[in-house]
Amino acid sequence: MSEPVDPEPGPLSAGFIALAFLGGVAGTAARYGLGRWLPTGSGFPWGTFTANLLGSFILGALLQQLSRRGADTGGRHRIRLLVGTGFCGGLTTYSTYAVETDLLFRDHRAGLALVYLLATVWAGLIVVAAGIAASDRVLRP
Repeated sequence: MSEPVDPEPGPLSAGFIALAFLGGVAGTAARYGLGRWLPTGSGFPWGTFTANLLGSFILGALLQQLSRRGADTGGRHRIRLLVGTGFCGGLTTYSTYAVETDLLFRDHRAGLALVYLLATVWAGLIVVAAGIAASDRVLRP
């Protein structure tokens, strides 16, 4: 009797890594573009703030749809790796958020730092919920 063959490659397969990498390149490029396009004259890091919120919205919508369509296998798994892990992972950035908050505190702009800190967390939760709701409304399974 022959051994059953697992149709899904392991988590570190070259194909899966390539999907996450390609999505990450696109997400990072999008974040860079937002940072260059959005004004920072006020000292508020609009580029990072917008990138984190946009990524949270997309991730909420994406994961809602994928979970409603079935198990995380096959095409759904590949889409999650490309768009969720890759693109949204590259678009969003916790490290830059932390560094920018620290820089605002060091620049004696504690009020703005706290606004940025709290607004990012609360708005992030709100836009994840909005992404889930929008996904349910627009893309019914």
